[in-house]
Amino acid sequence: MSGIPPEVFEYRLGNRSVLEWIIDQYQVSTDKRSGITNDPNRSDDPQYIVRLIGQVITVSLETAKFAQSLGDKSLLAEEA
Repeated sequence: MSGIPPEVFEYRLGNRSVLEWIIDQYQVSTDKRSGITNDPNRSDDPQYIVRLIGQVITVSLETAKFAQSLGDKSLLAEEA
């Protein structure tokens, strides 16, 4: 992925940006003990994750703009 505005990474859930959290949650993974594979991809909708990431980017940008307009730093990453 490229062309993502840096402001997207200012809206955070805990210590990660919302986009980083979504990307982490939506990875194919296999449990080592059980061998069960978790695959969030949808065979009936292959563009689902692409749309989801686009929506997360939009919400993150709008939330960052809104929080900045209110002067609310609690929703945004702390500046170094």
